[in-house]
Amino acid sequence: MNVMTWTYIFVGITFTLYLFIAWRARVKDTKGFYVAGRGIPASANGMATAADWMSAASFIGMAGLIATMGYAGGQYLMGWTGGFVLLALLLAPYLRKFGHFTVPDFIGDRYSSDFARLVAVICAIFISFTYVAGQMRGVGIVFSRFLEVPVTYGVIIGMIIVFIYATLGGMKGITWTQVAQFWILITAFLIPAIAISIKLTGNPIPQLGLGSTITDTTTQSSAFFLDKLNDIGSDLGFGSYTAASGESGGGFNKLLNMFCVALVLMVGTAGLPHVIVRFYTVKNVKAARWSAFWALFFMAGLYLTAPSTAAFARYYMLTTLNNRTYNVPLPPQGITTDTGQTLKLINDADSIPRIAVDHGTDGSFAPEFTSFTTAAGQKRYIIHKTTGDILSELPHWFFNWERTGLIAFFDGDNDGKLKYTGREDNEIFRTGSGAIAAELGTLRTNHQLWLDSNGQQGADARQILTAKNLSGPDRDIIVLATPEMAELSNWIIAFIAAGALAAALSTASGLLLVISSSVAHDLYFRILNNNASETSRLAVGRVTIGFAVVIAGLFGIYPPGFVSQVVAFAFGLAAASFFPAIVLGIFSKRVGTTAAITGMIAGIAFTAFYIIAAVYFKMPHWCFGIGPQGIGVVGMIINFVLTLSLVPFTTGPNEKVQEMIASIREPEYEPPAVDLEHEPASTAADLINA
Repeated sequence: MNVMTWTYIFVGITFTLYLFIAWRARVKDTKGFYVAGRGIPASANGMATAADWMSAASFIGMAGLIATMGYAGGQYLMGWTGGFVLLALLLAPYLRKFGHFTVPDFIGDRYSSDFARLVAVICAIFISFTYVAGQMRGVGIVFSRFLEVPVTYGVIIGMIIVFIYATLGGMKGITWTQVAQFWILITAFLIPAIAISIKLTGNPIPQLGLGSTITDTTTQSSAFFLDKLNDIGSDLGFGSYTAASGESGGGFNKLLNMFCVALVLMVGTAGLPHVIVRFYTVKNVKAARWSAFWALFFMAGLYLTAPSTAAFARYYMLTTLNNRTYNVPLPPQGITTDTGQTLKLINDADSIPRIAVDHGTDGSFAPEFTSFTTAAGQKRYIIHKTTGDILSELPHWFFNWERTGLIAFFDGDNDGKLKYTGREDNEIFRTGSGAIAAELGTLRTNHQLWLDSNGQQGADARQILTAKNLSGPDRDIIVLATPEMAELSNWIIAFIAAGALAAALSTASGLLLVISSSVAHDLYFRILNNNASETSRLAVGRVTIGFAVVIAGLFGIYPPGFVSQVVAFAFGLAAASFFPAIVLGIFSKRVGTTAAITGMIAGIAFTAFYIIAAVYFKMPHWCFGIGPQGIGVVGMIINFVLTLSLVPFTTGPNEKVQEMIASIREPEYEPPAVDLEHEPASTAADLINA
């Protein structure tokens, strides 16, 4: 079976499974809808948390970033994993003991203010929509490549599936669906990594394969894999893959940005509402701690394998493209394959040249991609899968992904040979999203005119795309294309599509529930209508998911950037708004409403302004040269400094709130702590002696 058939099978089976689980886990009350009835076992919650956490950014984007940035891309890996440890150890048990439904719930009650709750609701919705944009972008990429349907239709299918299982089962349905999605995504990620490690290095453990030797089939010489990768990268002008600051090197400013991105991912994790809410679904604080342990355990498989997948993908990317001919002209008499077929160039009914198998009459179009050698056994050719009009030395995967616009070839010297380098002669680009993607046809026509007229007419597409920082392939295709690069079995190539969809949909559903609970519980019930019935609150929650799914779908159809880039923006916003408010809310009895609200608004407003102005209006990075992905650190500092500086001049929390803070900081199942300074002398002495 071909890849598309396998993909339909895997996607059909997994989507049916998700809908079946949602039907079995459907709920009728708000406790089940928002926190799964607080009855999820710790190990299952660990799997669900891992699936919630390992989004399209982790599954698709992270290895792509490492593959194209070298070791410098490890900042994403360290930031995301370090952030989860920070959340699990520092905040999760306290938030679980607080015992409400949502993060805005905590903010509203801790700071005794509906206005604080409203600010938190707005922050949660803003962050969640930013994050969900990356997930929907991932869904669109998978559908457009593997099922060859337009991105719009693919995103709509994903929206329908998420809407059904999120509205039927709420958090309970989402949790058990995420348990199934965890096993699908982790299996889909590990199988190709293991297979490629065996194929390249002979070692079945990818992490060990990364440090093993590889044999050059031409010279029969052996070298360590990473040394080989460094040599190839340096020869092509990319620099050393294992350099600490990345392939392109860098000075203090680059290291500062790496530090800021890693830090913002860490603290942003601790403020992401869809992750925090998972700890509300277990029975008690002890179960919350065990959930964090199991989640880390289950995440380790993907995060420890991603560097190997990235390096393997980089190797194939660099070795299978350079100096390969894009189009090979057929000789008039045609060519004979090693299977005895003669291929000729004919014109079809529309006068379009096609490669046909010669049967003595008019021939028939080659129906599939075909790899073969000529009778002389010297050269390998590829026939285009659908049109049959390309004969090339390039591998299958290049044409598969070229149709999506995520990788594109623009010949610079009109020699028909492809160059993928880190220098000015690079000829591999991506169209990204938005205007460039929409004008790809015009771009190609003008570029061909530029080539044919020796630069007198048309326009050099390479200069246009380089100026827009669109050199090289899209990072989001790296993981998905790697099994094809390694020429693995069709079922493995298709299975990774199902894994990517599981990763994107699991996180998207969690984010949509955060949006729903923020509106239905915190805004509608806690602020607008305290007497709302269970039925009306559930109805508002389900309708909100419907609206949120539509908006999320629009983000998938018109994505604002790379999967991981968009997700990094969400982390910056969370770091600048929620993290200081939650940390100070738990560990300080002096921070009151006015100080906290002012800090949150200042932090998220500064960060959002900087990101939007820098990304969409090309504002210079005037804040110490820090880019938009790391600016959340500055927003967080502004939040902390402003909040703490206002504490002496504003009203602190009331007595009831102080008692609440003390109660959530006391160990579970232990009697309340005794304040020795205020106990009678005899009692204090007895306690000390005891």
